[in-house]
Amino acid sequence: MTVSTADLKITWEKLPADFILDEEPVENIDQPLLAAALREILEIAGLIVAGILIAPNMGICATVDSKLVIKAPDWFYARNVQALPSQEIRRSYTPNLEGDIPAIVMEFLSASPNDEYSIKPSYPPGKWFFYEQVLRVPIYVIFEPAAGVLEVYQLDSGGRYQAQQPDLNGRYWVAGVGLFLGVWQGTKAERSGYWLRWWDESGQMLLWGVEMVERKRQEIEIVQERGDRLAAQLRAAGIEPEA
Repeated sequence: MTVSTADLKITWEKLPADFILDEEPVENIDQPLLAAALREILEIAGLIVAGILIAPNMGICATVDSKLVIKAPDWFYARNVQALPSQEIRRSYTPNLEGDIPAIVMEFLSASPNDEYSIKPSYPPGKWFFYEQVLRVPIYVIFEPAAGVLEVYQLDSGGRYQAQQPDLNGRYWVAGVGLFLGVWQGTKAERSGYWLRWWDESGQMLLWGVEMVERKRQEIEIVQERGDRLAAQLRAAGIEPEA
């Protein structure tokens, strides 16, 4: 499949089976934890169904002017993705050939040099240029975990990213996911700090598994306390509660 723009010829071709992808390690432990937490919320809420691909640090491929370009965002979400044969393991993703353009891509900033803001058009292009001009991803998120700074950019009618303003709650609506995205501060597992989280249309924060377990424990404890108080009141009235 080929798409022509004013200056680029973009071809969507699947990588050959014997293509060797670069396997660069993640820059720090924050990246996999943040990515896993975003996915966990969606999975527990039952929002990951057939055809949805959510992947951290997986190469998204396009051939630009006959040169293969691969970028691996820290997190992306795509719909209408074709299932692979049962014995095949997904190693990369080629939009328009295997499924939709990602609805959202995210990059988590670290202290090391990066090209999350790079609009460099020459080969190999910068990430910003690739997401905006090649993939045309509707929403591009840049998150700085250390400071809790969240930047959300959306393609305008001219095909350029424009910074979005949060709502009164400090959150951003992500139409392709059907949820609000925002920053939350707290502790999960071994990490304390800022996290990205999802909220539904009613403003309810979607919970992690450990939070759901804790909520259930508290509900059971409240019911038990009410039962104990009622039993005490009955005994005070000379009535022995039934076992």
